[in-house]
Amino acid sequence: MAISGLVHVNINCSDYDRSKAFYELLGFKEFWPVPETNTPEIAAAVGMPPYRVKGSLMALETTGAKTGRAALTIDLLEWLEPRDEAPPYSHLYHLGIARIALSTTDLDGDMAKLKAAGTEFISDPVQMPPETGSNVRFVCFKDPDGTVLELVEG
Repeated sequence: MAISGLVHVNINCSDYDRSKAFYELLGFKEFWPVPETNTPEIAAAVGMPPYRVKGSLMALETTGAKTGRAALTIDLLEWLEPRDEAPPYSHLYHLGIARIALSTTDLDGDMAKLKAAGTEFISDPVQMPPETGSNVRFVCFKDPDGTVLELVEG
């Protein structure tokens, strides 16, 4: 295998403008708007019929130059046609991708900003058990459509 990294994580949403504002609060910035339509070959390559979509690629501004790593990129999409209004999932033990964990150097400060914006948290932050030797704290929360995200400090 010649895999060299992660290109992006696709996050579907029901209201692009609302979700874009949420992910901007997390530090993501739009850098490439996704075309509303594409060729039948592109649609078929992702297992879709011809479609209409509103979205963009957004990169985490705080990575890259500061860390020397490639920026974390999301592909934030609102499917206009076809459209599915079903929530993403009801629990984290389903098959497939469950959550996206983001690192932070200020868990309490980030939580305060998210709470002020009305973000739903799954619980209060927790500390890894002392017997693990880890000083990691983390908390899980939901984006506007219920996709679970996690902030990890330590």
